[in-house]
Amino acid sequence: MKRRFSHLTLADRRQIERWRLMKMSATDIARRLGRHRSTVFRELQRNRHHDAEIPELTGYWGVLAQKLALDRRARHRKLVRHPDLRKWIVRCLKAGWSPEQISGRMRLEGAVPRASQETIYQFVYSEEGRAAELWRHLASGRRKRRGYRRRKRPPPKFAPELSILFRPDAVAGRREFGHWEADLVHFRQKFGPANVTTMVERLSRFIVVLRNPEKRAKPIMAQIAKALRPLPLNARRSVTFDRGSEFVDWPHLQAELGARTWFCDPQSPWQKGS
Repeated sequence: MKRRFSHLTLADRRQIERWRLMKMSATDIARRLGRHRSTVFRELQRNRHHDAEIPELTGYWGVLAQKLALDRRARHRKLVRHPDLRKWIVRCLKAGWSPEQISGRMRLEGAVPRASQETIYQFVYSEEGRAAELWRHLASGRRKRRGYRRRKRPPPKFAPELSILFRPDAVAGRREFGHWEADLVHFRQKFGPANVTTMVERLSRFIVVLRNPEKRAKPIMAQIAKALRPLPLNARRSVTFDRGSEFVDWPHLQAELGARTWFCDPQSPWQKGS
């Protein structure tokens, strides 16, 4: 007889927490709970609490694990409840948009309902998303999503005074020539490390596309400097970037060309608005 699937309950998760504190293995926990060991392994991987500020608090805690699981289930149900939103997201993915771009576009347009990038990634790697092979449309082209620790990297450092919020009104209102916005476009994994930098001048909407053989910050910033250097000073007043690690060498650009630099808020590349 086929075993019927049921979600772990709060009581299950509290029991897992107690047994983990007793240094019990995931296999033994699964046996005691009467669950398949893959269920417990997956639970410990997905709902483990990570605290970068207080590492001692990192671990598996039943109540927090329950909240993470319920939040994840609610995000997935949003796309079930809104089939038109789900279809639009699938069309965007197949057109080559990243989950970050899709989510950013919805925020920019004030779409209701809308989905976060994490919701979209979880949909891509859900049973339905894998059946449709949506992962093939991601830049990484990975069949399986990387674990939390491999995805999470410390964000690059950008001074608060460089926030896009401090960009002059003449720049935001497109009233002055010479202000650029740069973005990095990644290709699918099968094309290797090559990528392109797109640069848009805000007033004229003139576009420059630069091919980069790799994603390291110094070569990318060198390409941008090379493209802007021949221009007069009033044609290269500033450049606005997102907070990608490929743009951490911005001080060299500012020192060499004298151009001001501004940065979007974390995970908000849509703020550039070109």
